[in-house]
Amino acid sequence: MTSPILVTGGTGTLGRLVVSRLRDAGADVRVLSRKSRPAEHGVTYVTGDLAKDQGIGPAVEGVRTVVHCASDKKGDDEAARNLVRAAGAAGVGHLVHISIVGVEDVPFGYFKAKLASERVVTGSPVPWTLLRVTQFYDFILNGAQKARKLPLVPVPSGFRVQPIDPEEVADRLAELALDKPAGRVPDLVGPQATDAVAMIRAYLKALHRGAPVIPVRMPGMGKIRAGGLLPKGPDGYDTARVTWEEFLAAKLG
Repeated sequence: MTSPILVTGGTGTLGRLVVSRLRDAGADVRVLSRKSRPAEHGVTYVTGDLAKDQGIGPAVEGVRTVVHCASDKKGDDEAARNLVRAAGAAGVGHLVHISIVGVEDVPFGYFKAKLASERVVTGSPVPWTLLRVTQFYDFILNGAQKARKLPLVPVPSGFRVQPIDPEEVADRLAELALDKPAGRVPDLVGPQATDAVAMIRAYLKALHRGAPVIPVRMPGMGKIRAGGLLPKGPDGYDTARVTWEEFLAAKLG
């Protein structure tokens, strides 16, 4: 019997996709969840809370690899610290951590916490793999869906991104989890550099809605307008395949 792989955040947008791929690969999968859930489809759920440092010890017991997908707007670094401490004590042999392209360039509080969590992982005694990715299509779609009923759709101008389908991110994370610790691996980015205005217009076009999109200049966006969220240089990253238009076609039917 093989040792299980633990996925934190295994019920979220990315985590559930990673869980599915690991199960398809024949792995024994355990999920750390804040809510108690019965085992299903070969997945065991362990109740715990990373931020509160509760239930982490039993979750990592006997685990060979942890895929850390859990994330929150506050306290990401402290959650990572609690996870690393428990993983080290349990003798976990591989911690796969996901972060954000440009995390050191954008001065938002969430990005600062993500960068701090990276440093917790890379400075720990637990062997690790770090993958940075660009923004998920799903997050942009969620915002677009909230605004679609407005007669005018305000969108931050200069919000430059190169977003990605989380399905492709899950593919890569599962590959990394089933392999040996690799340190910092090439970033994974979407196929097209674009901006939020163009993406929302494409979304409305896919819905056959003609609501005007109004670019709005917002304060504190200078680093993003300067390309802080975009991949840097001609090398050092891998490019995914699924475009925004293809993602929308699949989601909207």
